[in-house]
Amino acid sequence: MARFNLNCAARPMATLFVDHLTVIDCAYLDLQRGLVGESWIVDLMLEGALDAQSMVLDFGEVKRRIKRAIDRGPDHTLLVPCSAKGVRLDHPAPNRTRLQADTALGPITLDAPAVSITPLAVSAIDGDAVTRHCADLVRDLVPASVTRISLQLRVEAIDGAYYQYVHGLKKHDGACQRIAHGHRSRLMITVDGARDTALEAQLADALRDTYFVSADDVVGLTDSHLHTAYDAPEGRFDLRLPRSAVTHIDRDSTVECLADWLLAQARRHHPQAAIVVRAFEGVQKGAIATAERSG
Repeated sequence: MARFNLNCAARPMATLFVDHLTVIDCAYLDLQRGLVGESWIVDLMLEGALDAQSMVLDFGEVKRRIKRAIDRGPDHTLLVPCSAKGVRLDHPAPNRTRLQADTALGPITLDAPAVSITPLAVSAIDGDAVTRHCADLVRDLVPASVTRISLQLRVEAIDGAYYQYVHGLKKHDGACQRIAHGHRSRLMITVDGARDTALEAQLADALRDTYFVSADDVVGLTDSHLHTAYDAPEGRFDLRLPRSAVTHIDRDSTVECLADWLLAQARRHHPQAAIVVRAFEGVQKGAIATAERSG
């Protein structure tokens, strides 16, 4: 077996890469679509001089510094294009933010803890705007020997049905939940052991750009608008949005409950079949719900 030795001293500059460093699961305000769930995969490259250990930066430090900064930044927040026409942000009380937005679907208002909203000085939220924001967060977190930081945000390549949704949670993974939890999620359904791509597409299309709200959190409901509110460890969340943008469910909006709810929708199309629903929550995670064949 041939062996190749690299003399690091002869190449003092190097590039370190970390693919899929983290995933930003968030929601963002779009003046045409309303509240949109998104999952951006974050890739990182660091270019710089080698340190005394012949490293650009230890991988453990990459996770401790850069991943943590992103996870504590836009992740699990609502991204707001505060320079867009028809968007108004103000602070009615300490540590609280109020959003008012005129969208093509109708008005959206949110009164929530300030930590739950990430304002960006742009007219529309996209991957480039979020990339610039993340770069600003991590720029001062690396040693001076790192001369270049490259961040890339990308969405998962999904071959098949997916939907983008938003939901509010009082808690997440046993910890505080900062806002509207948003995702771009694939949906996989098998009926009697065979993949039913037509049913996947039908359900995903019906749920695209929806806000899942639990009956327990509904304060008011009219023909045109829904008012939802709940108390979380960070404070009170109070949201009003067009009813057309809402999917009203009879259970909590955790991925486990959503998988079971999707199973019930699939069961209406195939009441006697054996069905397996794999409901993803963002990238490479989710829940499975099954129903045995009856009759």
